[in-house]
Amino acid sequence: MGAGARRASLGARFERHAPYVLVAPAVLIIVALRLWPLLLGVNFSFTGDGERNGSAVGFDNYLELLQDPLFQGSLRNVGLLVLLLPLAVAIPGMLATFIYLRVPGHRVFRSVYFFPAVLSPVIVGAIFNLMLAFDGPLNALLGTVGVGPVDWLGDPDVAMFTVVGVQIWATFGMALVVFLAGFASLDATLLDAARVDGASLARTIWHVIIPSLSRTIQFVFVTTMIGMLTSMFGLLYVMTSGGPEGSTYLPEYYIWIQQGQMNRPALASAASTVLFVIMLVVGLLQISVLRRTGGRT
Repeated sequence: MGAGARRASLGARFERHAPYVLVAPAVLIIVALRLWPLLLGVNFSFTGDGERNGSAVGFDNYLELLQDPLFQGSLRNVGLLVLLLPLAVAIPGMLATFIYLRVPGHRVFRSVYFFPAVLSPVIVGAIFNLMLAFDGPLNALLGTVGVGPVDWLGDPDVAMFTVVGVQIWATFGMALVVFLAGFASLDATLLDAARVDGASLARTIWHVIIPSLSRTIQFVFVTTMIGMLTSMFGLLYVMTSGGPEGSTYLPEYYIWIQQGQMNRPALASAASTVLFVIMLVVGLLQISVLRRTGGRT
């Protein structure tokens, strides 16, 4: 084999292996900082706390979780988040549509809508604590139109909806940016054809925009759900501290209580494992449903 042939062979071999070499650092980081700690946490969830610290207890922690009213309430709130998820995705989707269609002032709206996303959850929670207080400005405004004051954060039937509403307001700016990025790949001729055919805005959105942005919608659904399950701790801590009567507990807040206040790390690990499984199952179901309703992607 000549020198030229050897160089060609080495070049071909390098091209075959180059992608794996380039991806390897990222894979190692994910394994070392994500997957390995996850496996350690799952293993730790089968050990005991307190007097049984470090000893194997089987599924005792999981059985205790199922019997804990606070954890049961947190799972019910997860179900509520799943039901409200379409609203959390539809709001930024509609606003991004209006911005893409260049409604008057769309450049200003783009900045205004994204502004809450840069605020700390603690700051957002403190602001809305003042606004939603029983004697706060919102109830004062409702009083001017003859509506009685609402205990937004003190009523167990209302508090969770209030916190979720604040979460949607505080985070939809990121989903808005993702939708706008999706619109950048949208074929404008499809919209022009819809206008020529006299399609209404609702029909254009349903028959043109949604099918064209099916991948973007899938991504926003999954990331929004993960964010609602794992990024609401700051709001819960500042606005309700899990109350009233445990009505605003979510698994992440329950995990913090068990780990930080009750000193039960093994039980917290079990709750973390349950939360991971919930996110995995919900994410896969969302992708499956969206693919079926959106057609081939």
